[in-house]
Amino acid sequence: MLQENLLVWEKTIPHIKAYDVSKYSISKKQIKAEIIKCGKNPTYFVNNYVKIVHPIKGLVPFKTYDFQSQLLEDYNNHRYNVILKARQLGISTITGAYVLWMMMFNRNKNILVIATKFQTASNLVKKVKSMMKNLPDWMRIAKISIDNRASFELSNGSQIKASSTSSDAGRSEALSLLVIDEAAHIENMEELWTGLYPTISTGGRVIALSTPLGVGNWFHKMCSDSIAGANDFFMTNLPWNVHPERDQAWFENETKSLSKREIAQEYLCNFNASGETVIHGDDIDYLYELTEEPKYRSGFDRNYWIWEEYQPTKKYVISADVARGDGRDFSAFHIMDVDNLEIVAEYAGKPSIDLFAKFLFDVGNEYGGSLLVIENNNVGYAVIEKLINMEYKNIYFSIKGSGEYVDSYLAESTSNSVPGFATSSKSRPLIIAKLEEFIRNKLIRIRSKRTINEMRTFVWNNGRPEAMRSCNDDLVMSLAIACWVRDTAIIQNRRNDEYKKALIGGMFLANTQLDVRVPGQQGYDHKADLNNKKSDAKKQYEEFSWVYKG
Repeated sequence: MLQENLLVWEKTIPHIKAYDVSKYSISKKQIKAEIIKCGKNPTYFVNNYVKIVHPIKGLVPFKTYDFQSQLLEDYNNHRYNVILKARQLGISTITGAYVLWMMMFNRNKNILVIATKFQTASNLVKKVKSMMKNLPDWMRIAKISIDNRASFELSNGSQIKASSTSSDAGRSEALSLLVIDEAAHIENMEELWTGLYPTISTGGRVIALSTPLGVGNWFHKMCSDSIAGANDFFMTNLPWNVHPERDQAWFENETKSLSKREIAQEYLCNFNASGETVIHGDDIDYLYELTEEPKYRSGFDRNYWIWEEYQPTKKYVISADVARGDGRDFSAFHIMDVDNLEIVAEYAGKPSIDLFAKFLFDVGNEYGGSLLVIENNNVGYAVIEKLINMEYKNIYFSIKGSGEYVDSYLAESTSNSVPGFATSSKSRPLIIAKLEEFIRNKLIRIRSKRTINEMRTFVWNNGRPEAMRSCNDDLVMSLAIACWVRDTAIIQNRRNDEYKKALIGGMFLANTQLDVRVPGQQGYDHKADLNNKKSDAKKQYEEFSWVYKG
């Protein structure tokens, strides 16, 4: 129960205006008893006196379902509430009813509503106002004293207003209740929360409700931390089937024209499958089931995870994404078994440029002098230069502009070759598409939970694949580069080598002369003729031995 100012309205009851009680078939004594009962129990108040506007039936009494009644109790019993909900459950409406109860039966309550759009927030305020105006006259122990389009104030000092999601929303106010509608869909919610939290620190309450929108956003973090007991939020999960009047047939009819992502978002309360992730949620879940703890946690910071040691019979490629140095990103690399498409080791940490270059040098040599592919951004190029100075023999080179792979031994004589892999607006979609293709077709084995967790927050943002706000994509980009290089440079070069071998293996020299002489004919010498043929063949082999196979 709300403790502060909870029974203040009792003092108001003796002074209420005398009504024509015969009109309501209720005496003044009964009025007083009903007001006291409603003030103590929001569920009783809502079910007996609140009316809502039904889109088809018009104005109807609000009769709560069990899950809605439970939600009213949770709002009253917990200071912080976060509700993961499906659509069409009336959660915004029941929240509006609770807001009305708080305003009616408490003095000087300051309530702020924010949502994805100002119009959405103001609609909730309008719901509260409509419920207020449709109460019986004798139940309205406080009147609307100030009435605006997106706000109103009662005669007892309680007020509510809608606000946009600007950075200064709610600042310099002391809030009694903050309602955040569709919290997962508010882009800058992390920044908003930083500004809003001080406004409720003196005892204010929070109700955050939303359908899911992927993982990594503020709403997902609040839900996850609540489950883990890492914050003060009380979480409620309300999928579509909590509604007693909805069955499987209803669900199938409602979702028949929706995609899997839309169903997960609007009805199933599934974080993983609901977001605009580049990698489909089902594929991410499949990969996560195959993750395993590393065999070794090595390196100077123990962030070098190894699942399989070097095997001389295998060929590897090492791809690296170097941190920009802004303190938030990580330097990362993957070691991939080229033939089996298995990640045998990975690293993600924050070493200095010098230390990362030395680390790559040692790891590359440890895995048999593997091809080392480093993204050649500003700091990446610095790492590449240090590796060249350390005389690492197998660095990835490409043609400037086209990005075509060049063998390191040819790079010195190719004027337009550059060391490293260039990630540009042209190449980025290609390497991400290759990663998605490998994952979708279940061609690659990823053992690391770190990498999989980055995929959960790797989303489409205005058509660009990138990490969600305040999240990282270093391991994802490193892995994408490995997939691209493996399927283009390495496999293509291996195919070209096979073509060359087949071409050379099929070459031979034919120098056949028809000798029409027969034994006994003048000038015929069988032994000398055979020796001449052997001598010619030996001479040709010595002269053209570089052409022959083997």
